[in-house]
Amino acid sequence: MMLRIEDNSKERMQMMIKTVQFSKLLHGLEGCREDEQKQKIEKMNEIIDGMNNEEFESVFKADPFKKIEKTIEEKKMSMEIAILLPNHVGYYEIMKCVGWYSFFFSSLNAKLERMIFDEYEKKEEKTEKNLVDLCECYLLLNNGSSSELLSIVVPCLLKVALKKEENEKVQKEVEMALLALSSMGVRRIAEQELYFQEIKEIIQYHQEHRNLTRLAYQSAWKFLMDQFYKDENLRIVVENELHFVREAAREIEDLSKCVNWKRKGDKKVKETKEAKEAKEMIIIRRWQEMLYVYFDECQSRNGECSELFGSLVQVHRAARDNYAEISRECRDPLKEAAKRIAHVEDLLKGEAIDAVLDEVQQPTLNDNVMKFCFLFFMNISERLKKKEINIEKEVKRKATKRKMLEKMEVEGYEDIIASFHRRFEFFDKKHRDYLSWCILDYFVIV
Repeated sequence: MMLRIEDNSKERMQMMIKTVQFSKLLHGLEGCREDEQKQKIEKMNEIIDGMNNEEFESVFKADPFKKIEKTIEEKKMSMEIAILLPNHVGYYEIMKCVGWYSFFFSSLNAKLERMIFDEYEKKEEKTEKNLVDLCECYLLLNNGSSSELLSIVVPCLLKVALKKEENEKVQKEVEMALLALSSMGVRRIAEQELYFQEIKEIIQYHQEHRNLTRLAYQSAWKFLMDQFYKDENLRIVVENELHFVREAAREIEDLSKCVNWKRKGDKKVKETKEAKEAKEMIIIRRWQEMLYVYFDECQSRNGECSELFGSLVQVHRAARDNYAEISRECRDPLKEAAKRIAHVEDLLKGEAIDAVLDEVQQPTLNDNVMKFCFLFFMNISERLKKKEINIEKEVKRKATKRKMLEKMEVEGYEDIIASFHRRFEFFDKKHRDYLSWCILDYFVIV
């Protein structure tokens, strides 16, 4: 108990030190030359990088953007220098999964909008870099924007993203532009077909030349999926020309190899969202989120999902001991896939069935895991119940059902069924009204 109190005291002290350091640098910006201001902001950004979520929120509750705006208004700092701080804050928020909207409600946000329009109107090459920085900052930190503004911001950043030089400086510029575009979420933008051709070119060029960073490539896909996946015609292009399933499988597998899953986090720091994570893990989590959306939309696909399921299962198993949250986040895409896709055979080939059976047979099984396992098998059962009109497909369906039953029997089917003979208190009333208490009703019987 004494050790825990001392640890908490140290954490509070460290938070106070970081807050004081940040505040001192912020208030010291006014009387400096531009090079000194830039150095101070770079130091502030370094402090931000070393913060956990609680420390970050503590600093930004004071709304340092007000101070930045005041310094700009008094012409004590240029916008080109000032933008370095909010730009980095936006990057931090995305990479640390922090939902903090102080910038959106700040008066600096309105000023930023006006400056984007002003810079765009100049149409001068020397101001192009300023416009790019302003556009990136606006998307990274905004959860709302006008269609008029997006008509400037999106083509500006796509122009940067289309750069094909492979030197480190250009790669970083492309990465930031695509990351900003990926942070838009689902928005209605003008000239969608034009933008589709551009983002398609970016993805296809990378598939041939491997010129993007892993974060940039994932961001390109996220922008594409968010903006265009509701369109059935473009969805076909995503799957059959751009090969989304194949690419996602390869990226997740390669990223997983870059992580030492056996290395535990610092014992002094709990393995939570606040703990510092490797960049590869963050990108894996971004793929996991995107796959959930993909399978949520997916009805019947081209039967190439087994490798993708295999990659997810690989991450799930590797991360289970030391990075439980990443392991858990593999479940949602698998659950949606079991509900939506027609190719249950791919779940068998990709060892998704084995992975879920492993979960069921763990010595400790909490309600959330039980619910996931139950729904996973119930969804598969529901899909395999539907008889096919086509004779060839019907033969395949029955064969898959037999394989499923054999798998369950080999892995201890009877014991698993018995473990579910209890009231499922974790289901809400809506579920309890129509679900049978006997799990046998939902399993495959040939």
